[in-house]
Amino acid sequence: VQLQASGGGFVQPGGSLRLSCAASGLTFSAYVMGWFHQAPGKEREFVGAIGSSGGTYYADSVKGRFTISRDNTKNTVYLQMSSLKPEDTAVYYCAASVGRRWLIPDDYNYWGQGTQVTVSS
Repeated sequence: VQLQASGGGFVQPGGSLRLSCAASGLTFSAYVMGWFHQAPGKEREFVGAIGSSGGTYYADSVKGRFTISRDNTKNTVYLQMSSLKPEDTAVYYCAASVGRRWLIPDDYNYWGQGTQVTVSS
């Protein structure tokens, strides 16, 4: 199983980025796909997740600013980030969960390598 995250970069506050995570080696449509971020010196934190049928759930810190979507025909999950803030700066990871739980890292079976997002003026 491979999860390949991409799309990170440097953006000014208030800007937008779209992250992608391409999956292979698994039955993508059967998995909950999640996004986490980890800032230096901090634990990995839940950002949001999307279920196999498209239902979404977000952390309060990103609700209304971030949107997760998936394309099961391309085995890809997306994280559209808008109104970015300096505190969003972190490495962003995508992950896949075969279970019914999706809020903590231990709920996930597979992880991507992470992509850096830096929000700064």
